Amino acid sequence: MQIHVVSPGESLFAIARSYNVPVNDIIEVNQLEDFDNLVVGQTLLIPTEGTIHVIRPGDSLYSLSKKYNVPVYLIQRANGFISPMDLQVGMRLFIPSEPKRIVEVAAYIDPAITGDDSASIVEDVGDNLTYVNIFSYHVNEDGTIVPLEGDEPIISAAYSKRVAPLMVLTNFTEGQFSVDVATKILNDEALQDKLLDEAIAIMKEKGYLGLDFDFEYLGAENRQPYIDFLKKAKNRLKEEDERYILTVALAPKIKDDQVGVLYEGHDYKEIGEIVDFIFFMTYEWGWSGGPPRAVSPLNEVRKVMNYAIENVPRDKIMMGMPLYGYDWTLPFVKGGKFAKSIGFKDAVAIADKYNQEIRYDKEAQAPYFRYTDEEGKEHEVWFDDARSIQAKLNLVKELGLRGFFYWVLANESPQNWGLVEDNFVVNKII
Repeated sequence: MQIHVVSPGESLFAIARSYNVPVNDIIEVNQLEDFDNLVVGQTLLIPTEGTIHVIRPGDSLYSLSKKYNVPVYLIQRANGFISPMDLQVGMRLFIPSEPKRIVEVAAYIDPAITGDDSASIVEDVGDNLTYVNIFSYHVNEDGTIVPLEGDEPIISAAYSKRVAPLMVLTNFTEGQFSVDVATKILNDEALQDKLLDEAIAIMKEKGYLGLDFDFEYLGAENRQPYIDFLKKAKNRLKEEDERYILTVALAPKIKDDQVGVLYEGHDYKEIGEIVDFIFFMTYEWGWSGGPPRAVSPLNEVRKVMNYAIENVPRDKIMMGMPLYGYDWTLPFVKGGKFAKSIGFKDAVAIADKYNQEIRYDKEAQAPYFRYTDEEGKEHEVWFDDARSIQAKLNLVKELGLRGFFYWVLANESPQNWGLVEDNFVVNKII
């Protein structure tokens, strides 16, 4: 795949001609519905075997090798054994595809959001997944688990695509994460045993292959109790079946003593020594109740990943990526109207409707735009496109991580899955 950013006056047919690619191939890979009206700044995936690079001042074969992660000799061979002395500004070089890494890919799915479409969604994207995290079984203060309806079809769909289903357990109650529920469970051995007994029974009954703890907002008082509980959970799972996987989802930290109830209960180093791997929730810098901002700005994600690598083996790190954006109504007022969650295709449709150019923030590596609605209210939209997704995938490669995961399967994201296939071989464990 090659990423093309639409310029003023360009048509899909002209773009296809410039890459010598059939128009229908571009329509199909991007799942374009209204291809007569391209948005300036919109990204398109161009299905090619490699990349066409137009030489700019300062380019060299060495710099291109570093940029595209392709050895110099392969670039030379693909271009008639071109000499470094022959490069000229404006020359078009063919850059062959880089060797693909094998990674693991996971995605959360919430049947409360996707409903009856849940199983078909997993079937649609299952070829690009190693795990599907089914969200979520809620834990009660008495150690019992609230049943989750509708997960059986998702599990069946997962197995049909050789995707391992993970059972997600949360301290979520009455619409929010509860520190009280967590405190009760994490400080009572009998309640922990009761909880694990019930969880393992559900896993056996329904065919889950792992347990994913998403215990959030624990506070400093539960830091050590959570570590102790995870040790117990690991022992119980492995005693039951050596193949069972134990994972956790952790808040995005950049230092050990980071202040805040969301962060203080999560110890990267200690937890990393216990679990099989970790889902680092590197998203929600821009969130529905906060001011407009990129949901997953690459500069912030990098900080979290750098700190994680200092404390957790790289082969236990799964980097989080969002499959949604937000549409904020301006001016932002704290405690006011929450931003609307939108899909990537929705964002382009909104930009098209209001005739707005999509801009790109190079520091955050994320697209955005503003528009004024029919009531005269100004909006600001941040989302992800092929450029920002590729930037995140590049970070996974650069840091040598186990893989990455998504929150949350719901909206269509054809460019995302096209880039996953283009960049990686997805490992299957079943």
